[in-house]
Amino acid sequence: MEYKIKASSTSNSGASIAIKQKNISFGITSESEVVFPNPAELFLGSFAACILKNIERFSNLMKFTYSGTDIIVKAIRMNTPPKITDIVYDLTIYSDDSNLNVNLLKKNIEKFGTIYNTAKLSCKIESTIRVLESNANPLINN
Repeated sequence: MEYKIKASSTSNSGASIAIKQKNISFGITSESEVVFPNPAELFLGSFAACILKNIERFSNLMKFTYSGTDIIVKAIRMNTPPKITDIVYDLTIYSDDSNLNVNLLKKNIEKFGTIYNTAKLSCKIESTIRVLESNANPLINN
């Protein structure tokens, strides 16, 4: 499998990534990074998207249902050389399904997540995963 995107920037302004039929703007100056995500935040967004995609995938394979998920991803950056050294994520799955095996799901996320596996080669990853009842899902109850 191969992936391809196109990115472009304007001097002293901002930048965008063209992916399929969507454009994602991001900051490349201190001013534009106030409004738009910076490259590290886009990376963390990709990391979160990888986990959420795998939850959806494994909900079918492991035969469990869920009403939604929330994930918060934090990173620690080292200055010299500049790199991310630690990623910590806090995942909440809203489900009432007794078929949800959190330990097996975590194992599958760690084994089959493309971005997850790429990140774990260069930094430490820690996680907290909890399951809350579906009626606690803020997207459903608002």
